[in-house]
Amino acid sequence: MSAQLTSLQAPPPSQRHHVPCIPATVPAGAALPLPAREIATAAEYARAEKADATGRAYRTDFEIFRAWCSARGASALPAAPEAVAAFLAHEAERRIRPSTIGRRIAAIRYAHKLAGLPLPTDDERVRATMRGIRRSLGTARAKKTPATVERIVAMAPLAGGGLANIRDRALLLFGFASAMRRSELAALDFEDIDETAEGLRVTIRRSKTDQEGHGDVIAVPRGTIACPVAALKAWLEAATITEGPVFRPIAKGERVSAARLTDRSIATIVKAHAARVGLDPAAFAGHSLRSGFLTSAAARGASVFKMADQSRHKSMDTLRGYVRDAEIFKDHAGKGLL
Repeated sequence: MSAQLTSLQAPPPSQRHHVPCIPATVPAGAALPLPAREIATAAEYARAEKADATGRAYRTDFEIFRAWCSARGASALPAAPEAVAAFLAHEAERRIRPSTIGRRIAAIRYAHKLAGLPLPTDDERVRATMRGIRRSLGTARAKKTPATVERIVAMAPLAGGGLANIRDRALLLFGFASAMRRSELAALDFEDIDETAEGLRVTIRRSKTDQEGHGDVIAVPRGTIACPVAALKAWLEAATITEGPVFRPIAKGERVSAARLTDRSIATIVKAHAARVGLDPAAFAGHSLRSGFLTSAAARGASVFKMADQSRHKSMDTLRGYVRDAEIFKDHAGKGLL
């Protein structure tokens, strides 16, 4: 295997969330070698092209493909189109969702692009295989249950108790009221929150639809039944957080970590509190907070434009889907016919 193809070996633990690395060696025939430090710096910027969650998913996807190839004596990088097509068929036979298989293709494609290799994913055999998988398995997404206002009030632990209860109450109520993505909740810092008479002004510095970090500001109003502002303030005071990450792990002995919760940890917390009140935890995820806010707002007749202000959706069609789900029985054409 050439030096150019060894760059996808497992990185040190601190870098395992990154996408496959670009080649760190100079191609044969180059006139002058470049300083290794400058090449490494360029590689870091290349890895920053993708969000951390995307990078982790791509690395996992490519490692699954690499293991499949290794078991069959095939090359993963460069990969032959027929090998990629066979891998996709294998994943379909395992009943992997078409959306996940599509991400596997993206990871394989990205690894080849960064290594400067021909793209096997552009081959018609690969494209035809993927079209057949979508046609055979369907592409409907399995939606998670929205944590609507009634559910979120029940799921949120009562005020007081240990630090974990105080944190989780703040996470659930603030996560719902802000309609933030779980990755945005994980990235939230104390410095991003400004309290006003009406509630909180929250700066979201980077998001799924704002990868270049232009930033946005949303409002979280105070509540009367289960106030997200009061819940968040109670957590910050109890954990003595005055800077850095807002939502953090809690170690034994009620010790608050200096690190931040991961987006996966946030999903786990949502599931745990769904189970605590008798709901099916498998039906809930981190996105349930965001979808719960939008579903509840739509059910109460909120303007789709005001919903977009809070959720920062680029597609109004997506928001209309929440409105339709909330009003599916309202003025139904078949009402009273039978």
